[in-house]
Amino acid sequence: MILKIKVKPNSENQSIIKISDTEYKIHLKSFPEDNKANIELLKLLKKYFKEKYENINVIKGLKSKDKIVEIKN
Repeated sequence: MILKIKVKPNSENQSIIKISDTEYKIHLKSFPEDNKANIELLKLLKKYFKEKYENINVIKGLKSKDKIVEIKN
């Protein structure tokens, strides 16, 4: 499954807003430095999908607010 994600780092709270089946807007507490926001994003997605999927990877947009994430079984 491929997801398009718009990330808002340095937010007060963590939240996931589902826009469509393949698009999400995610608020993260971490700053976008030293890969902290990407790590928080992956942990939050694993928690959101309740570990139904084993592999979650950012395949595009590591240094961007617009990301493409691949989720594999």
